[in-house]
Formats: sequence, structure tokens, C-alpha cells
Amino acid sequence: MTYKFKNVIIRKPNKSIQNGLSSQNLHPQYEIIAEEHSNYIKVMEEVGLKINLLETLEEYPDSIFVEDPALTYKSNVIILNPRDPSRNGEGDIIKEEIQHFFDNMLFVEDGFVEGGDILNINNHFIIGLSDRTNKLGAENLSNILHKLGATVDICKTPDDVLHFKSECSALDDDIILVSSKMAQVDYLKSNYQLIELPIGEEGAANALRINDKLLLPDGFIKTEEMLSKKYNIIKIKVDEIAKVDAGLSCMSLRW
Repeated sequence: MTYKFKNVIIRKPNKSIQNGLSSQNLHPQYEIIAEEHSNYIKVMEEVGLKINLLETLEEYPDSIFVEDPALTYKSNVIILNPRDPSRNGEGDIIKEEIQHFFDNMLFVEDGFVEGGDILNINNHFIIGLSDRTNKLGAENLSNILHKLGATVDICKTPDDVLHFKSECSALDDDIILVSSKMAQVDYLKSNYQLIELPIGEEGAANALRINDKLLLPDGFIKTEEMLSKKYNIIKIKVDEIAKVDAGLSCMSLRW
């Protein structure tokens, strides 16, 4: 199942995250990031995952977000290609750090594609074209995934949504949590049961299902009330991390 995990890769937070990419032009405080990140690790331990910690990379401000330069699938890891020049070297470093965890390592050689634009549901992948993922990168990743036995669909992320998963997440094998913007994506409407977030609580969209728990950003009362009827929720504060357009899935690689 999509949400059955045993292991997680997480990178220790770097002080240079204060200079991370931010569509809001905000600069988070490292001390608060470190506190949120520490709590994130504790929750990962609480839900039963084996924690594999990578060292900090001060020269790459956004390197705490390990989901963007790599994608796990079964016993395979695919090294991706983030678009922003400030992140271009992350793939070369992380491939050396994590190769021993997997049986097979593959690479997207051409085009740009980031993990934040990839939604995995069982053996199927939805790749969203965005400002960070272009058609060439998506097609090259699609070819790799097909060779590994997966199926893939490529669709367009709404123009004013940074990453495909910025405003959606898989809750179950056929259920996706979406913002009102993502609820209008034809592919999602046609193929999945969608649970639309209350207006004003779009920040809860990047939830993270792990085994029998649903990790949910803290502070979204209506969303928590709605989802707690079916899911066992653990709330995690990510207010500071959100200043650099990040959420719960961005900070880890799970398999």
C-alpha cells in the first residue's frame, strides 16, 4: 500500500535554510526550524519508522527537503533533477549518501523534475508539470518508472500552485486530500475520490499518511475535525518551515 513504510531518510537542518527559496520572500529562523524538525523526527519514531539521518549541507539552503532530489520506489531510488540553480548539486551528494539503502539507483539525466511534484499511489505515479518540473524531466522519469513496472500519468499543476503536492496528498489507495484549486484538476476528478479542504485551510493539504497514522500540519481545526472521523491524526507544527514553501512530505524520503 502507498502509506506502508518501515524506513525514513531525513537530513539534519542547516542554518543556511534562512536563505531558502520562498515564493513569499520570507526568511525563517533556524532555531525555530530546528525545533519543528526535531519534533518531526520524534513523530517519525513514534509511528515506527527506522530513522536514517543525513548530515547538514550548509552550501545548499534547501537541502533539508530531501524529497525533491530523490524518489523511492520499492527497492529502487531515482535521483531527480531540481530546477533551481541553488539546488542543482544536491543530487550528486545525496546519491552517495543513500545508495547503500537501495538495490538499484537510476537517474533522470535530462529535464527538470522535483519530488514535490510526484504523487505516488501504490504502483502508480502522478507527475505534475509546474515551475519546478518540466515536460522533458517528467517524460524521462516516466520512462524510468515504466521500466520498473509502474504506471504514470503526467498532468498540469495549477499555475498558482508551487508543487503538485503543495496542495494535495494521498490519504488512502483511492482518496486524495485536495485544496479547492487541485479539486479542479480533471485527472484527479476523474480517477479518485477527492476530499476538499475547507476554504482558508489550504495549508493542511500536504498531509502525510504513514501506516495507521495521518500526520497533519497543526493549526487547521476544521480539517482536523473532518478527517479525525476516519483517521488517527498526529498534529505537527510546521509554521516556520512553511515560510520556505515546504510541508510534511518534503522533509523525508520514505520506503
